[in-house]
Amino acid sequence: MKMPRPTFPRTVFEFQQMFSTEEACLKFLIQSRWPDGFSCPHCGNTESYWIDTRKLLQCKKCSYQASVTAGTVMHRSRMPLTMWFQAAYLVTTHTPGMSALQFQRQIGLSSYQTAFTMLHKLRSAMVKTGRSMLSGLVEVDETYIGGEHPGKSGRGAEGKVIVVGAVDIRGKYANRVRLKVIPDVTGKTLTDFIQLNVEEGSTVKTDEWVSYSKLETVGYRHIVTPELIHIHRVFSNLKTWLIGTHHGVSPQHLQAYLNEFCFRFNRRKTPMAAFQTVLGLVKERLGPTYKGLYGVAKGRKAWVHPTNPVLS
Repeated sequence: MKMPRPTFPRTVFEFQQMFSTEEACLKFLIQSRWPDGFSCPHCGNTESYWIDTRKLLQCKKCSYQASVTAGTVMHRSRMPLTMWFQAAYLVTTHTPGMSALQFQRQIGLSSYQTAFTMLHKLRSAMVKTGRSMLSGLVEVDETYIGGEHPGKSGRGAEGKVIVVGAVDIRGKYANRVRLKVIPDVTGKTLTDFIQLNVEEGSTVKTDEWVSYSKLETVGYRHIVTPELIHIHRVFSNLKTWLIGTHHGVSPQHLQAYLNEFCFRFNRRKTPMAAFQTVLGLVKERLGPTYKGLYGVAKGRKAWVHPTNPVLS
């Protein structure tokens, strides 16, 4: 049976009306995951019945039981669906984003650890595999993220994290952006980033840094210019966002925050798609565990804004 595609609430009041119960959230999940009607993942049969005690759809032909939350960030979570939906709505509609501490207060969680883990699970769904590459006219540059440190400035700066960025231009405006933490600014590192994110044959604008000098040998038209207005504006907005919203982040988790920034920027006009994406309804995304988030890179110093404590 074909189900109507779900609509997206335009206001907080509409959201509260639409998703006030677990049943309403379950209905939305089913409509989002099977907009053309249920299809058994095992045999392809389209007939099923609902097992209310276990919140499962069971295939009438092969008896396969399909979990509505399987493969999403909500799978096997003890948190109610209403709370996950509220979290996803806040993350995708609150323009500047929010820190884990703000998130904890907004959702009403007693544990900062739970709030931090939920936010990172939602962030894990923000990177789309197989996404289309940037194309046409693309600006590329690097920047350095971190507080004030002694030593060199500019390229080769000590104690900071290097981030490379690319943005494609449509008319007078920035279209989509990509950001990535990189270990160095060598030709190989920068060229690899461009080849992974920019369609071959595109025009790439960079500054005069020597590491960009061989782009034409790998299939790009290369323009050298000091005027990289759009990517510099992206970097400025990124740093303001990291300091203003998150009050500094650790190098260990910086890439997750870069992913969130790109996600917000690239989906600023499509809140419905953003809401479904972070819940994991577009492609299966289980998301990290708290242990996984803190189980690596122990002992690494966090970047802290000079006047603010780190919150993550």
